[in-house]
Amino acid sequence: MEGRSILLVEDEVRIADTLRVGLTENGFEVDVAYDGRLGYKLFQSKPFNLIVLDINLPVYNGYELCKMIRATDMEVPVIMLTALSGLEDKIEGYDAGADDYVIKPFEFRELLMKIRVLLRRSGDKRTPVGNFLRAADLQMNLDTKEVSREGVSINLTAKEFQLLEYLLRNKNRVVSRADIAVNVWDIDFDTNTNIIDVYINYVRNKVDKPFEKKLIQTQVGMGYILKES
Repeated sequence: MEGRSILLVEDEVRIADTLRVGLTENGFEVDVAYDGRLGYKLFQSKPFNLIVLDINLPVYNGYELCKMIRATDMEVPVIMLTALSGLEDKIEGYDAGADDYVIKPFEFRELLMKIRVLLRRSGDKRTPVGNFLRAADLQMNLDTKEVSREGVSINLTAKEFQLLEYLLRNKNRVVSRADIAVNVWDIDFDTNTNIIDVYINYVRNKVDKPFEKKLIQTQVGMGYILKES
């Protein structure tokens, strides 16, 4: 459903279910998450045209989640939906990267109007020309599974591609070995294996070694970070 895909992150099940039904009835495709961690995993799983976030969320709150989303995508419209009505709360929301701020309780028609306005505004600049992730001169096309740097094609195995995709989606943010284990291998982290370090080395040899600027860096005792600068 082109242009109509919404990620809703709301921990109050009654509100989330009501909004999901209302938005679906208005022609939107809605994915729901009840905490910030699941919200971020859904955001990483596929492209959305708009995101609606509560602020008081378990695991990652709405401010944190919005910043994490903005680290990867500066264009997707984000509406914060919250009972926090103070000016400082609004300022923090906009500083985190929100495009609009709706205070509970609210009328569904008001939220629907704001969603439609933001989708119209973002429609032109988000016209698909390929589903890309970028960092510095590194580019990944998620549709064709092609990776290049400085215009040079880089051949990756399926698992190397998944690992690099995860690092790109979290660029400029340290990710631990446990994060990588769960999100790339979908396994609980086993401290007795060095498979993650081995694959990081594989990807470095292809993405960094032939080029002057090194993007993938080790943060001793913490994990890895793909840094643009």
